[in-house]
Amino acid sequence: MVQDTVVPLTKYLSDYKKPDFLVETVDLKFELHDGVTHVTSLLHISRQGEGSVPLVLDGVDLLLKSVMLDNKSVEFVLGNETLTINNTPNEFDLLIKNDIVPEKNTALEGLYMSNGMFCTQCEAQGFRRITYFPDRPDVMATYKVRIEASKKEFPVLLSNGNEIDKGLLGEGRHFVTWQDPFPKPSYLFALVGGNLNYLEDYFETRGGINVTLRIFVEKEDLDKCPHAMSSLKASMKWDEEVYGLEYDLNIFNIVAVSHFNMGAMENKSLNIFNTKCILAKAETATDTDFSFIETVVAHEYFHNWTGNRVTCRDWFQLSLKEGLTVFRDHEFSSDMGSRAVARINDVRTLRQHQFAEDSGPMAHPVRPESYMEINNFYTMTVYEKGSEVIRMIHRILGPEKYRKAMDIYFQRHDGKAVTCEDFVLAMEDGSGIDLKQFRLWYSQAGTPEITTVGHFDDIAKTYEISMTQSIPDTPGQTDKKSMHIPIEIGLLGSDGRELLSGGTRLINLKKEKQSFLFKNILEKPIPSILRGFSAPIKIKNGLSRSEKIFLIGHDSDSFNRWEAAQEISTDIILSVVDNINEGREPKVDTKYVEAMRLVLNDKSLDRAFTAEMLSLPSESVVGQQKLPSDVDGIHLARKSVIKTLALAFRADLLKTYNECKTREPYQYNPKEVGSRRLKNVALGYLMEIADKDIIKLCSDQLLSAGNMTDEIASFTLLVNSKAECREESIEKFYTKWKHDPLVIDKWFSAQALSNRDDVLDQMDILNNHPDFDFKTPNRVRSLISVFCGLNQVSFHNKSGRGYQFLARNIKVLDPINPQIAAGLAKQLTRWKAFDLDRQKLMVATLEDILKQKNLSKHVYEIVSKSLI
Repeated sequence: MVQDTVVPLTKYLSDYKKPDFLVETVDLKFELHDGVTHVTSLLHISRQGEGSVPLVLDGVDLLLKSVMLDNKSVEFVLGNETLTINNTPNEFDLLIKNDIVPEKNTALEGLYMSNGMFCTQCEAQGFRRITYFPDRPDVMATYKVRIEASKKEFPVLLSNGNEIDKGLLGEGRHFVTWQDPFPKPSYLFALVGGNLNYLEDYFETRGGINVTLRIFVEKEDLDKCPHAMSSLKASMKWDEEVYGLEYDLNIFNIVAVSHFNMGAMENKSLNIFNTKCILAKAETATDTDFSFIETVVAHEYFHNWTGNRVTCRDWFQLSLKEGLTVFRDHEFSSDMGSRAVARINDVRTLRQHQFAEDSGPMAHPVRPESYMEINNFYTMTVYEKGSEVIRMIHRILGPEKYRKAMDIYFQRHDGKAVTCEDFVLAMEDGSGIDLKQFRLWYSQAGTPEITTVGHFDDIAKTYEISMTQSIPDTPGQTDKKSMHIPIEIGLLGSDGRELLSGGTRLINLKKEKQSFLFKNILEKPIPSILRGFSAPIKIKNGLSRSEKIFLIGHDSDSFNRWEAAQEISTDIILSVVDNINEGREPKVDTKYVEAMRLVLNDKSLDRAFTAEMLSLPSESVVGQQKLPSDVDGIHLARKSVIKTLALAFRADLLKTYNECKTREPYQYNPKEVGSRRLKNVALGYLMEIADKDIIKLCSDQLLSAGNMTDEIASFTLLVNSKAECREESIEKFYTKWKHDPLVIDKWFSAQALSNRDDVLDQMDILNNHPDFDFKTPNRVRSLISVFCGLNQVSFHNKSGRGYQFLARNIKVLDPINPQIAAGLAKQLTRWKAFDLDRQKLMVATLEDILKQKNLSKHVYEIVSKSLI
């Protein structure tokens, strides 16, 4: 038994009950003072149904002052995290006064301080840290909020909805009152108080409403807001055009805060963002940052309908809003830039993180069946696999029927808290397509695995593909049922022509074993299976290496061209691993080298796409293909392959690098982004050679870069090298950017990515750096998450020092911010994927963490489930 750690209760989807009471209106008053905030809450409550069930309200870390029911004192029972009132009328007003101390709230849930600013984070269960309330998403109410504070220190006071009143109070204080006319659950409540400036713009909806748009930031960051503003306007326009959805209030506010557990939060009309997801200018933000900001701004805006107007009945339904909204933001990003590159990046993320999650002890369905701590289930499965579930529905229905079904969904459920089942029903009713079997995607965990075998009949001129599907066992689930899997397929002739009319055909795999016959096929084709990655599955297509090389050069589906390159690269890397382990020379197939050279020199390709074609799969993705993962062998083999390619076409890489260079001022657009991406991929290859000329090239780029994309790319490469200028470059970069927290995050990350022999010593030094702060999630992620999650070979160093480093940090962080600590603990969950020696070290580390006194339920759930 864990000393002083209470084993948290498990909550189950099957235990869901409708709320016994609903709150119709919420009237809040906040008196913000140094060291204490007074909260007054007036709730109009009505009982649902008959009976005398007591009213139970949630509350955490609150100092209760008084409770009155219909203006009279009332008896209550105060539990550890509840307030219970027996024998209430069927309808009544409840007045509660309590105090909170935002300055001491390091968990960053509820109301807390960030750089001298009051701000909130209420999803999933933060509102109970503000006042007593039935803190569940199916209790929806309208809110009126009065905020009082020092006018000098906090001139800006914001909440949801429209500002309806403001004025001066005595002693240098002032107030602002906000009212939100739309009913919402408590997790969408927001409050901000600070000394902020704002960038203002306007957007006119199709209905003629002129919406005021404001992005609030600290004064010195005002010049980093225009990109976020243009992203917001583009999102609003896109949602009108693609989904017919208009914004519904006269004002939309965004606030950027430096201390934030998540990326951003979609609170009604008052989105609160991590500064990382808002602030950008060429000198301080990379192309990836610009793209990420565009996506996150869109995601949070899209939640206005898919999440706010229609919300979740309970937290097991989280993917109802998140999976759907991620799909929407993915489609938006595809329309804003290169659809092929966007799809590649989305799938790369899914495979690296979600596929790993699906094969570990934390595997769970898109709609989980149980949890101890809901914050642990804001996962890649719920978000990214959930998005792929919506994408499959979109493919099965087709664009027109999907849009009709979405219209039905909004018409039925606007203003309601609903379930994933309600969504699927709307999809069926809008399309007339039976999705009964498809529902298994919501209830079955694990990544389906498909094996395909093709047979060409030269006499009948037919081609038959036989498919077999299996779904691996996952915790609590065995003997899985066959899934409904939409698979897009093409057949290519020997000259690269499409042999199927229309090019791509959608087939629906529904049985464990199923065959599909294609007629009028005049020659033996090369199949292009799972085009566009039409389903989140693993596939064994049985193609030879030469057939995959053919697809690299001829497939009309951009994703499958990239996929063929990834499959061959993985196969090559694993074969080099075998060579190394058997003491043979690590040879690389010359046909593969030539195929990659042709890709590099193919001027018909978009440069951004060329860069993706040349980017080898990560060490962790390669490791998933052959268990137990040979950490050291894969690292050496991957570097060997890159160096072999670099030596083989050094001149081509240098030519590409110089062709992509420009002296023009930085522009963020698809063409320029692609050029910078390809240039830096070429530089990355060349730095595997790392002779004096190449190091000078990299160093010159660092010194002359006119944008952060080029600056951090060259800096990261130098940090991971043995260049003489390495230490000087690290020091100069820090001196140049030490006053910009987001750039210093990059400085920490670049060093955390290094796989030099001394990286573990450097991690200890950086862990104790004056600029490292456990109370700032961005800084924790930039160092610890990057090292443990992305630096595979160093984190899994056979000495176990990487695991010890992680455990030390989890122990320090857990009492401060358990949500972030639990996220770090997930790096240890897949210990079974490694060799026995590393397994023993990782298990010992997990057991050591579990012995920690007063372990949070966040960390306890991750660690305890990992050891089962």
